[in-house]
Amino acid sequence: MKKICRKLTVCLTVCMMLLAMTVSVFAAENVDWENKVIRVTGTGVPPATARTPVQGRMLARRAAIVDGYRMLAETISGVDVTGESNVGMLEVTSDVVKTKVSAVVRGARVVSEREIPGGGYEVVLEAPLFGISNSLAGAVIEPPAQPVEFPQPVPEVIPSLPADSAASNVARFSTVDNNMSSSMSPIGGYTGLIVDCRGLGLKSVMSPVIKNERGISIYGHENLNYDLVVRDGMVDYASDMSRAGRAGGHPLVLKAVSLSDNGANPVLSVADANRVLIENGSTGFLNKTSVVFLR
Repeated sequence: MKKICRKLTVCLTVCMMLLAMTVSVFAAENVDWENKVIRVTGTGVPPATARTPVQGRMLARRAAIVDGYRMLAETISGVDVTGESNVGMLEVTSDVVKTKVSAVVRGARVVSEREIPGGGYEVVLEAPLFGISNSLAGAVIEPPAQPVEFPQPVPEVIPSLPADSAASNVARFSTVDNNMSSSMSPIGGYTGLIVDCRGLGLKSVMSPVIKNERGISIYGHENLNYDLVVRDGMVDYASDMSRAGRAGGHPLVLKAVSLSDNGANPVLSVADANRVLIENGSTGFLNKTSVVFLR
């Protein structure tokens, strides 16, 4: 009996792994992180019982929409909420989340449709990742019990100094005076943060965290206004600087040293993380979610 139970457990584990791989493939293909939408294409064919071409076309369209809803539900299940959980996992553990996600699927809008040569029909459906009304973020991201303040810089580590003119002046001042307190002063004027994760294999998630090398979180959804997180998301994912407008005209640009939590969360050096926290204290760009990840 124990041997049978072990075999059943192994089979169940393998099935769960295959299912997770399947939904991840759907999510990778159908989630547009730059435009923050989930987009799927459903197809349908007229049944043989259709009495007229018009009826056949209408039934094919209905079948395409049903197929689109199915694909949308499968795609959404594979969307990563954090580095360690996806929507499907949350649906299993929470009936409330499952109900909210079902509402997101039902609320998807048809953005285009067309007849396919030969009598078939194609419908493209979209659902928003973020937004005030019926978005996936509103369904799966829970508000924190109480807001968490951003941490203080690590006091024994001198903050890094970005290579721009203002930073150079501070660097010269700090070098001459050898004054730790001077290096802890903000440079000022930064409109946002760009974390360069290119080449590291960053995974896109709905609720990312920025950490320092000591594992301390310096940016997470619990630090932010919940309504802002649901409406706009915490970060933009961009392929190059030209798409990093969310960080404003004078962003602080830093290179991630590694990734944590299954490749979802950028890790900064302690010195760089200290600089982020100090500059945020001056202009509040983290509070405004003016953050971009390059991947």
